[in-house]
Amino acid sequence: MQKVVILGTGGTIAGTGSDPDRAWHYVAAQRSVAELVDAVPALAGEAIEAQQVAQIDSKDMGWPVWRALGKAIQVELQRDDVAGVVITHGTDTLEETAWLLQALHDGRKPIVLTAAMRPATAPDADGPVNLRDAVAVVRQGAGAGQGGVVVVMHGRVWPASAVRKAHTSVLDAFDGGDAPPLCELGPDGTMPTRAWTWPPCGERGWALLQAPRVPRVEVVTSHADADGWVVDALCAHAAQNGGLDGLIVAATGHGTLHAGLSAALKRAEAAGVTVWRSSRVARGGVTPREGDDWPAAGALTAAQARVALVLHLLERQRPAR
Repeated sequence: MQKVVILGTGGTIAGTGSDPDRAWHYVAAQRSVAELVDAVPALAGEAIEAQQVAQIDSKDMGWPVWRALGKAIQVELQRDDVAGVVITHGTDTLEETAWLLQALHDGRKPIVLTAAMRPATAPDADGPVNLRDAVAVVRQGAGAGQGGVVVVMHGRVWPASAVRKAHTSVLDAFDGGDAPPLCELGPDGTMPTRAWTWPPCGERGWALLQAPRVPRVEVVTSHADADGWVVDALCAHAAQNGGLDGLIVAATGHGTLHAGLSAALKRAEAAGVTVWRSSRVARGGVTPREGDDWPAAGALTAAQARVALVLHLLERQRPAR
């Protein structure tokens, strides 16, 4: 049997608290990924390797961890005895990591991200079931000769390009915006009988993670009284310290912007800052329309669009092949 490699990055799934009756009172990223595997009886007979890549609360996720994670993924997926990789993650920035990996991966083998809304010490801890299901999804993909990047949470398999956290506290906290789940697992982790297809990957290559300089992209929001002061302040800081390369605007509605903010963004663009529009609305996204001042980020959340713009700017600075 080929192995499933589980790469740990911390998060609530590895969190612990001292009072089981106050599950919300905990510290993330306390248990090792090996301990998480040992806590799932259904994985006892599985061929599994566990490796700790990072141990952080995912609110603190960033490029250094992504770089280390990308290196580990490359090494493990090149092995003939590895069917695929599971990544344990925090929920707060799961949608960003998932989108990034989907954009970089070549899709030849399965990568499954999973997380938990309750710490490991909670009476209703959801991490063990989610981890069990994630391993099953890797095996299903490898057995069917498919690969790609998906997220498994609460018995549902989501495309990495669409998944997002949609609730702050319930166990069933994730959805795909306008995208439905790829499939739903049985309560005991059994796969559905109907066939489903893993979504394609971006195949941009892991080398982008090793860039010596990562473009700085910030997110600003359009709202009542958004006069552009924040954008002007960012540009003034960049003029003194350098480093502002892009801005994602979480716009109102279908990409509309306060007039004051729009004027500030035009000043930023004139100073060399790349501007993209997303929406602060949960569903629908932003599609291009004639006369738009800036590109639309489609169905991506503002957080995902920020990662997409970073990759876009990295590709622009990459030497031509």
